[in-house]
Amino acid sequence: MNAIWSTTIRPGGKWSGTIGRGKLIRFTALEAGANVSIQLFHARDLTERYNMPDTLKAQHTAHLTRGNVLMSDNGRALASIVQDSLGWHDPLGGYTYREATDAKYGHTNYQELRNDWLRSGQENFAVELVRCGLGMRDMMPVVNLFSKIAVDETGRMHYDAAHCPANATVTLRTEMDTLLVLSNTPNPLDPRTEYPSVPVKIEVLEAPPVDSLDYCVNYRPENRRAYENSWAYYALMGV
Repeated sequence: MNAIWSTTIRPGGKWSGTIGRGKLIRFTALEAGANVSIQLFHARDLTERYNMPDTLKAQHTAHLTRGNVLMSDNGRALASIVQDSLGWHDPLGGYTYREATDAKYGHTNYQELRNDWLRSGQENFAVELVRCGLGMRDMMPVVNLFSKIAVDETGRMHYDAAHCPANATVTLRTEMDTLLVLSNTPNPLDPRTEYPSVPVKIEVLEAPPVDSLDYCVNYRPENRRAYENSWAYYALMGV
């Protein structure tokens, strides 16, 4: 299947754009050790966005993989994971900040290094949100694609540095018109002291129609209810 559009996000890079309903978004880690933090909004109503607590509690999970739905704060299916070569993506670790980036990797700034300075996730998201008519008040929990964080019996979170090999892939399907905002910056719990340098390829493709036998729709009863809410929204919109 040929891609409608594709790009490669360099290490430290960012991107935002609206992707219509019924598209596949395929992410490929071009080297080992990738992490891409993503935020999702309903493109027709930016007050509706990905809801991390509802997504996790409705699906009884603390990590995301094929079959899981990214639910909005209106109880709708915003996007779903339809393909996953890794089996685990992190919804808990959050994104990096300027202070933590400087402390771990060394102080850098744009004035001295231009595009080679080491960006943080917070700064990348802030820039892209403003471009989309949003702002810092719209910051939200992220999904960290390609990262695995497991929690032990004492509640401590552990980052798996060997989790993502080169050419690992994960594919989302948009269930609603979606504004995707992303930052190719390190997972905050990544123990490496050298700034990860992993480009990630993004491809957008047409998705086959979703039917009643779809894997994601039937993954959990809660998923079907979220899909029914999305279907109702588009039926009432006449599209």
